Amino acid sequence: LKDSMQKEGIEQDVLLEAFFSLGRLDNITMAMGLHPAYLSCFLRTQHALLDLDGPLPSLWRHYIVIMAAARHQCSYLVQQHSAAYLEAGGDESWLGGVQQAPAKLRSLQGLNKLLAHRPWLITQQHIQELVCPGAESRWSLAELIHAVILMAHAHSLSSFVWGCGVNPEPDHTGGHAFSPPSPNHLPCGPHSPAHEDGRQELTDGVMEVEVLMKRMVELQEQEEECTQEEMLTRFERERSESIPTAVVRGAPPEVVLRLVEDPEFSYEDFAPRGEQAPPTMRAQDYSWEDHGYSLVNRLLPDMGQLLDEKFQVVSNLTYHRMAMHEGVDTYTLRKALWNYIHCLYGIRYDDYDYGGVNVLLERSLKVFVKTVACHPEQTTARIYHAFWRHFKHSEKVHANLIVMEARLQAALLYTLRAITHYMR
Repeated sequence: LKDSMQKEGIEQDVLLEAFFSLGRLDNITMAMGLHPAYLSCFLRTQHALLDLDGPLPSLWRHYIVIMAAARHQCSYLVQQHSAAYLEAGGDESWLGGVQQAPAKLRSLQGLNKLLAHRPWLITQQHIQELVCPGAESRWSLAELIHAVILMAHAHSLSSFVWGCGVNPEPDHTGGHAFSPPSPNHLPCGPHSPAHEDGRQELTDGVMEVEVLMKRMVELQEQEEECTQEEMLTRFERERSESIPTAVVRGAPPEVVLRLVEDPEFSYEDFAPRGEQAPPTMRAQDYSWEDHGYSLVNRLLPDMGQLLDEKFQVVSNLTYHRMAMHEGVDTYTLRKALWNYIHCLYGIRYDDYDYGGVNVLLERSLKVFVKTVACHPEQTTARIYHAFWRHFKHSEKVHANLIVMEARLQAALLYTLRAITHYMR
């Protein structure tokens, strides 16, 4: 009872802090509020990105988020930041089309689309084109790193909005998708369509939890050591596995066409079958801990610390329970989720056995994770309900937090590596 009361007190403190900071409790905050330790560091990071002193003017920060969120057709964020942009005195014509914005902002469009969909293609050449002294609309490295983090933040937050089916705000028009709702779209809020056969669903869900629990214990007790060759084989197997995403949408709506360049450009599997894959990024060669963190802190003071805290909180977040079970060590499951998302982005950990991904993440979970991480605008209620059918909504929100932060870190690593190569 004491622990429960303390937790409720922490939740109230964080929500009050959010209310006084934002002047309201938006629906993203309410969803993240299920995990107050995470919400607290998320709000600090977002406040620093959008409101504290930095190299970019306030208007530009919101406009960059709008451009980034539009790549995933996330009207929730587009509307939220359009309102903030206008309140800060922004020129309304910019919202009518990206061609109305200054050339310097437009020059981010190429990097924006790669960062959103295929960050492994980002090279030092992309950085050089933006920051070299002869560039028509030159960015300083400090400005560019601020813009990059804002874009990656908006892309990953779009994944969270779509993955959790976040409600539109009362002053938003329509839903959180630009296109009209269809039977395949997520309902707003915590996804609650009726199941056709509740009793069978319940039985199957309980069985799934028991099987997952057993597999986690077996993995934790496993003493077999794999060779590096076998570890690499298992990574390649995961990377090249054919996991379809939910649906193929029609042509992007007009509002997206106005705000993005090359709207047809989207995620493609890191290793398409039969094609030459780009080189895998070995985490040991360029990692957040050893390389990315210090570069961000150097170019945008304190931001590396804020991002690192957020990554750490998500990596360690646990309530020692799973569905109806208490006292559970969920580390192997959380690690498998994180590493699977990085695998989708072509990042490999030499010391991780990817056989664990296949053991712990059943196919319906992989479909959900890949859709939310790579094609968030294609997320549907059906794939949300297909995985972890006996888990609490808060546990699915927890999974979405892992997807969001793993995706954010992966995109940042590729861009930061390109900036490092440029600076040499």
